[in-house]
Amino acid sequence: MVARHDQATDPVLLDGLLRARRGTAFFARKLNELTDAELDGDSLLPGWTRRHVVAHVGYNARAVARLVEWAATGVETPMYPSVEVRNHEIDFGATLSPIALRNLFDHSAVHLNVEWRDLPAENWHHKVKTVQGRTVPAEETVWMRTREVWVHAVDLDNGATFRDIPAPVLERLLTDITGAWHARGTDKDLVVKVTGQPSALVFGDTAAASPTVVSGSLAAIAQWATGRGTDGTTAQHDGGSVTPAPPAPAWI
Repeated sequence: MVARHDQATDPVLLDGLLRARRGTAFFARKLNELTDAELDGDSLLPGWTRRHVVAHVGYNARAVARLVEWAATGVETPMYPSVEVRNHEIDFGATLSPIALRNLFDHSAVHLNVEWRDLPAENWHHKVKTVQGRTVPAEETVWMRTREVWVHAVDLDNGATFRDIPAPVLERLLTDITGAWHARGTDKDLVVKVTGQPSALVFGDTAAASPTVVSGSLAAIAQWATGRGTDGTTAQHDGGSVTPAPPAPAWI
């Protein structure tokens, strides 16, 4: 049998698909390292067990696949009927048997990958709508999934850290998060500076006269910005005093 390849031709899109697939493989590895009993343990997300994280990532693949189907057929297929339905689905998925939970992740990931693979090149520009109500081209589904699998692999609390996430993913993540802060006005007098990079990465309220400057490595800043800890970050205040970084503004 001859293997079928992506119909997409844009090199940037193909690069994004590769990162999404690598993130899926990384999540799968961290999941497979857990015993069935360990699935009952806490994740890094308050109120969620590892079961909740796996269920969320599995059902997310199905939801993203619905958007790709929308782009393929032109028939509107929303990610979820409502946020309430999404939350109920995750809670239900967390009650599945270990083998069913693992199968949910595996099968939904394969389904999404096939939908991406079979989407004609010209359909990647077709517009779809996210659960937040944003209208985006189908290309955006690749980033939506990339973010989910890499960050939630860390949330499994099974040894993965933000240092395992590729730098381009972390940079785009920070761009998204700080953009959301700016849109809400929650970054007032806050500047975020990534240290140790070949070229400086600076986000936030860069026009502020006397900002609080939160600094750290790319991985540490991404961890902080997503609300997953302040290790490796510091805050410099007007007047020069340096303290541990304060909690980041809400991301989502």
